[in-house]
Amino acid sequence: MSKQHTPLKPEDYIEPPCVLCEEPYGSEPQVRPVPQKRIIEKMNEHMSRRDYAGAERHLLYWLEEAKLGHDLAGELLIRNELVGHYRKTGEKDKAFESAKRALVLLDELGYEGTVTCGTTCVNVATACNAFGENERAMALFERARDAYEKRRETSKELLGGLYNNMALTDVSLGKYEEAFSLFEKALEVMREVPSGAAEQAITYLNMADALQAQKGPEEAENRIYEWLDQACELLDSPSVERNGYYAFVCEKCAPIFGYYGYFQEEQTLRERAEKIYRAQEEERI
Repeated sequence: MSKQHTPLKPEDYIEPPCVLCEEPYGSEPQVRPVPQKRIIEKMNEHMSRRDYAGAERHLLYWLEEAKLGHDLAGELLIRNELVGHYRKTGEKDKAFESAKRALVLLDELGYEGTVTCGTTCVNVATACNAFGENERAMALFERARDAYEKRRETSKELLGGLYNNMALTDVSLGKYEEAFSLFEKALEVMREVPSGAAEQAITYLNMADALQAQKGPEEAENRIYEWLDQACELLDSPSVERNGYYAFVCEKCAPIFGYYGYFQEEQTLRERAEKIYRAQEEERI
């Protein structure tokens, strides 16, 4: 007499889960995406209050979640945010640690030549420029430019930011003609953006600094004042939304105006920034 056949149960043929990752041995790990939109929104809230410590805690928490969830795209987003954060706080080693991982992730995800690749390269290059590694920055900017200019979906805001930051690196390398050509391209692109007045103002101030570095204060004086006046007009434009980003721009531009003797404009911009930050803090409370 033959023995009765007993049907196999799932536990008879499925490998038990790994105690660390909770996935069956030998299986592809299941991706659990992090909420990218929510992460960025919360990051913007922290930055609007200048809460740098809170911003770092927020990003590091979600970085671990992305790693545990095998979410490479989410990790890339967070690494990019960390590079920018540590650039602002002046933490070179931490910035370059996340930058290195971000560039590796581009390869792992197969993102070469995409807009995301361009944005990541611009972000890392800007950090390199901020910490004095200008040759490395320029190589990354060229890689970003190749990606951006070949993609129709690249926004004008991204192109404007690329040209402006790339020009700053040229200034650092003493390549002034190349820098001014890129500054003009940045202005041309941002004039087509309805909310691009603040970025144009930043470019004019960068041009003023570049011209002084190239020709000296006396020879460059008249043109510098012309550009400063244009920057003032743009920052006063009603088209510019008075939000957290505008406050950040005001803070960034104020000392430049003060350096060139525009003390009233410097004070006005500082007061605008403080007013916005206070209002946002009161809303949070």
